[in-house]
Amino acid sequence: MKQTFCILFVFVAGLQLAGNAYAQTAASGKDTVKKYRPTYVVQKPSGPKPISRELSVGLRLNSNGWSGFLDIGRVKSKDPKHSDMFYKVRLWQIEFTEKKDPKEVKITGQGGGKGSNKYIYGKINNMYALKLGRAWMKMLAGKPDPGSVSIHWLYGGGFSLGMLKPYYINAFSDPNAIKYDDNTKANFLDKNVIEGSAGFAKGLGEIKYVPGFHVKSGLHFDFSANRKSVIGVEVGVNGEYYTQEVQLLANRTGTPYFVDLYVALQVGKRW
Repeated sequence: MKQTFCILFVFVAGLQLAGNAYAQTAASGKDTVKKYRPTYVVQKPSGPKPISRELSVGLRLNSNGWSGFLDIGRVKSKDPKHSDMFYKVRLWQIEFTEKKDPKEVKITGQGGGKGSNKYIYGKINNMYALKLGRAWMKMLAGKPDPGSVSIHWLYGGGFSLGMLKPYYINAFSDPNAIKYDDNTKANFLDKNVIEGSAGFAKGLGEIKYVPGFHVKSGLHFDFSANRKSVIGVEVGVNGEYYTQEVQLLANRTGTPYFVDLYVALQVGKRW
C-alpha cells in the first residue's frame, strides 16, 4: 500500500512538472514571435530640389546713358528649408555702358540736301566702360510666391575699364574728317561750318583705355510668377571713378567721376 502511494505521488508530480514546462515553452514562443515581428518603413516622397543658382540679363537706363548687363548668382538661405525664399543672393556682374553728358544736344549740320547729317554739338569723345563687379542682394520683405513680390537691397562694386573714342565731324574747312584739338577747336564749335558727324566707325582705332572702379546700391523688386524664373525691376544709384579726367563736350570741363540714377529691367531663370 505504501509502495503504491509513492508511485502515484511520483506520477502526479511528473505530470505537474511536464505541464509547467509546456506552459513556459509556449510563453517563450509568443515572446519570440512578438520580438522579431518585421517592421516596415514608409519613405516620404522628397520635395523639389532647392534653388541654388540664377542667371539673368537686362537693360539699364541711366540718367547719363544706358547699360546692358549679365548677372550670375548663387542663392544663399537661412537654412535648407527656406532655400527657395532667396534671403541672400551673391552675384557676379558684367556690364557694358555708354556715358553721355546731360547737356548733349543733337542738331542737323549744314551739309544741305542729301549730304545733311546730324551730329552732337560740341562733342569731342564717346565714353564707354566695361565693368566687372561683385554684388549682394539681401531680402527685406516678401518672397517670390505667385501673386507676391520680393524686395531686396542690392549693393556692390568692382573694376571699370573706361574707353575713350574720339568723336569725328565733317567740316567745310577740311576735306578730311576732323577731331577736336587746339588746331580744330574753332571749327569744331562753329555751327556754320560743320556738315555733320563722320560716323561711329571713325576713331575706333584710336581708343584710349582708362581704368577705374565703380560702386552701386539700390532696391531690387522680383515679380517672378514661379520659383524658377527671374522677372525683376531695379532702381538705384551708381558711382564711377577713373584715373584721369574724362571730357565729353568741348564747352564743358572734364571730370574723373560720374554719378547717376538708374532703373533696370531684367529677366532670367533659377535652378
